[in-house]
Amino acid sequence: MDSRAVLRLSLGAAVVLLVLLQSTQSVRIQYRGFQVQLESVKNLSDLEQQWAPSPRLRAQSLLPAVCHHPALPSDLQPVCASQEAASIFRALKSMATDECELCVNIACTGCR
Repeated sequence: MDSRAVLRLSLGAAVVLLVLLQSTQSVRIQYRGFQVQLESVKNLSDLEQQWAPSPRLRAQSLLPAVCHHPALPSDLQPVCASQEAASIFRALKSMATDECELCVNIACTGCR
């Protein structure tokens, strides 16, 4: 193998390792039996702003509109099966903006 091939192989392995490392270090929120990624919750507001389901769909469904969004992350989809989906989404969104609540900020007190 020449040095270019070794370099490409090494770079490819490094990229794979970085992706794996990043996915294992994602922050997860546990709330009322649901475990979701912080990034998914942070994207909720964007999804809600860009999604305007038809008035007929809104009238027929008791679920929050975001539950009908085709790009809703898979880790948030089980929340839609809950009768308390709207309140759970509200709570998750408020937690996502409070890093002390999530204990991701080392300067916060009371984190366990």
